[in-house]
Amino acid sequence: MKKYKAYLIDLDGTMYRGSEPIPEAVRFVNQLHDKGIPHLYMTNNSTSAPKTVAERLAGMGVKCVADQVMTTSLATARYLHEQAPSARVYVVGEQGLQEALEDYGFRLTETNPDAVVMGLDRSITYDKLSKATVAVRNGAMFISTNEDAAVPTEQGFHPGNGALTSVVTTAAQQNPVFIGKPQPIMVDMAMQALGLSKDEVALIGDNYDTDILAGVRAGIDTIHVNTGVTSREAAAGKEIPPAYQVETLAEWADYL
Repeated sequence: MKKYKAYLIDLDGTMYRGSEPIPEAVRFVNQLHDKGIPHLYMTNNSTSAPKTVAERLAGMGVKCVADQVMTTSLATARYLHEQAPSARVYVVGEQGLQEALEDYGFRLTETNPDAVVMGLDRSITYDKLSKATVAVRNGAMFISTNEDAAVPTEQGFHPGNGALTSVVTTAAQQNPVFIGKPQPIMVDMAMQALGLSKDEVALIGDNYDTDILAGVRAGIDTIHVNTGVTSREAAAGKEIPPAYQVETLAEWADYL
């Protein structure tokens, strides 16, 4: 086992399941806090602002502030600012994404945008998809927060942003730049924020196809925790398995 100077930590399935916190994970991250070990939370959810996510974690007993939370909305706004800081943007998404773009100074518009940005939108309409399609076909940059095909809810799996994005991808015949996990863009941004080298940081997550694969693609070590989507056996059987596997984060506490 290896000691790391900082951690990138997934949320759903790692810190909590739905509305229920995972006690071992809460104790683990509070130990990180108490020991002064830097850590950032990373989520593909684009609907909530970092402050909202931090407040949710705090309500579960986690010592957390908004600056420790990186959402795909925040990462998307930062990415677009690096690529085209003066872009006029058409947004398909909810408040978290809209606020992140506005905070970076983007002008949101439905007319002749320079970029189309898509995130999960639970009020999606044919009109929104049509406007996005027309803009992309007319040459607008096409960016999507994440490619999750489905999202878990209390009623079962609902369409995720990846499913909504695929409509525009098919109609416009153009693939977007995906920002969230398993793509490495958001991980790279988190690494920049930490200011550490790749061998000093580990990514912790439950889902191999998003969390662990993002770490693999970004070139950092990964710790798979068996509290969510991907089973221990399935993760171990992947072509590139996680660097480490634990049943719960209580097992990693001795290596802090």
